[in-house]
Amino acid sequence: METKETLFTGFKMNGFVMLFIFFVLLGGSIASFFIIEPSSGLSIAIGVLGIIISFLILPGFNQLEPNEARAMVFFGKYKGTFRKTGFFWFNPFMDAKKLSLRARNLDVEPIKVNDKIGNPILIGLVLVWKLKDTYKAMFEIDSQTMAMSAGTSGNNNQVSVGNAVANRMNAFENFVKIQSDAALRQVAGQYAYDNSEANDDELTLRSGGDEVNEQLEQKLNERLAMAGMEVVEARINYLAYAPEIAAVMLRRQQASAIITAREKIVEGAVSMVKMALHKLSEEEIVELDEEKKAAMVSNLLVVLCADEAAQPVINAGTLNH
Repeated sequence: METKETLFTGFKMNGFVMLFIFFVLLGGSIASFFIIEPSSGLSIAIGVLGIIISFLILPGFNQLEPNEARAMVFFGKYKGTFRKTGFFWFNPFMDAKKLSLRARNLDVEPIKVNDKIGNPILIGLVLVWKLKDTYKAMFEIDSQTMAMSAGTSGNNNQVSVGNAVANRMNAFENFVKIQSDAALRQVAGQYAYDNSEANDDELTLRSGGDEVNEQLEQKLNERLAMAGMEVVEARINYLAYAPEIAAVMLRRQQASAIITAREKIVEGAVSMVKMALHKLSEEEIVELDEEKKAAMVSNLLVVLCADEAAQPVINAGTLNH
């Protein structure tokens, strides 16, 4: 995947060293009011200038934890992405936009779609995603506007600094959610929900398992590549027929199960009848003509295939006419 992200190579300084310089400068500025001819114009000018510079230094302090990054922007120009963890000081006029590179979960609520043969179904997914390319995430999609809209509150319409990162990541998550919905519809439309006589050997959503999940993951990565995001894992976690056809499809599945069970019962019954006739003939227990054999086969099949226990009838007569 093509990337537009570059590493930040601009000026930076250890944050603790600059913090020491800040306190020395601030303390010297305050002391200048009293050391250099107190109340004179020079002492006031030096003190005020020192205090102004001290407070201009403050915005340059930044700290990064593991799996965090800052997209560095200088008056609208992208200067690179800084990923090194620790406490640093940058040019205070540099806008360091903080981003989280940690993995995030997204549980997409079940949506109604049509499968390959047109049946309405409900399907949902859960996925794990994370930022991979900070440049694309920040500047290829309109995440900043969405973040600003999400963070506005009260009458002053201002976004607090503490919520800026959370709002930005929520904007990314909203983008992932919409694209996940589209990818899920696309993949669900390529497969039937379950096997039928028309597609007995085809891959289905119920039987596809890992293959369907891999296809879904591939489609998601194709859609999210433009935003610099990567899907680590995607899994279908909910699959059912839509309520309007669920009862009908349940009866169909029940009928199919009953037919399959009956086939096994009949197959076993025929095998047992064949074995019984063979044993009677081989051991010469009784000689049966074709009519008697047919009657015996009919009776045995009724007994073996019936849902209820058979009621025995004792024949006290003879086999001969």
